[in-house]
Amino acid sequence: MGWLLDWRRRRILRRHPIAEPLWRRSLARLPFLAGLSPAEEQRLKDLAIIFLAEKQFTPVRGARLSEGDRLSIALQACLPVLALGIHWYDGWVGIVVHPADFRVRRAETDEHGVVHEWDDELAGESWPGGPVVLSWEALDEAGSVAGGGANVVIHEFAHKLDMADGEADGVPPLGSRRAREAWIAVLDPELERFRRKVDAGRETFLDPYAAEHEAEFFAVASEAFFESPRALKREFPALYELFCGFYRQDPAARLRA
Repeated sequence: MGWLLDWRRRRILRRHPIAEPLWRRSLARLPFLAGLSPAEEQRLKDLAIIFLAEKQFTPVRGARLSEGDRLSIALQACLPVLALGIHWYDGWVGIVVHPADFRVRRAETDEHGVVHEWDDELAGESWPGGPVVLSWEALDEAGSVAGGGANVVIHEFAHKLDMADGEADGVPPLGSRRAREAWIAVLDPELERFRRKVDAGRETFLDPYAAEHEAEFFAVASEAFFESPRALKREFPALYELFCGFYRQDPAARLRA
């Protein structure tokens, strides 16, 4: 039934255009979108229109989302799939937006069978097959990765790509076992090099949180790939080239132009 989905999406594009003033304001709010070619900009607009039509935004705890806020989230979510396609986000619909960071109750059983419980305070979370949860307050940090900030939308949607094969392990679906092995052969050494820097107290432009797990390293590095690509390319050249191959984009060249 792929033809039916394609037909429906073409109809969405015809019926739900984005007003030009809103489009221009939204692009201006996200400076890392500079350098897109006219064709890339049009494709991003089309993806955003489909995204807004197919995903359900649910503000909670008093959060309020303007049309511009929704478009800003859509643009950042669609940038990673600009060349991959919106079908990478099929299978789920919900985007829950809290007004600020939110708490999640965690539980883990250790090797002795003892259950440990704690509260995590989060700016975002992605659930396999479920919604993406975002902090509206954290959305204001978009564009600040180069200065030590974060892009919570790109981060959580990188997790969604990672989980497209069922597990958040820092390895998105790649099509073959050989491609997966080649990916791991680059990602793991780069992560270990990063962990050594963090353990030694050395400064790195990536958030130290990236050292926690392969999935977090992929997500944090993806933030940098789109927002601070030249810094990522300089500090992690092999990782940058790996991401260029997966995302089918070269943000460093695009922003330089």
